[in-house]
Amino acid sequence: MPIYNITLKDGASPDQLSKAKDDAKNQGGEVKHEFTLIKGFTVEFPADKVTTLETNEHIHVEQDGAVKTQ
Repeated sequence: MPIYNITLKDGASPDQLSKAKDDAKNQGGEVKHEFTLIKGFTVEFPADKVTTLETNEHIHVEQDGAVKTQ
């Protein structure tokens, strides 16, 4: 399964963070890491179901990947 970075938009509450994690788990995802400086987490999630995460208006979904500078 691919890994996605989930970050909450500005103004999102801690309850919305908990709900986003619970929603991801309930839909077959596994939280791999929780961020401490920002409200968010990394989740291993079925690619065919990622659109269900993207419908949450309080979060931003981005597939994890390698970053190169040159």
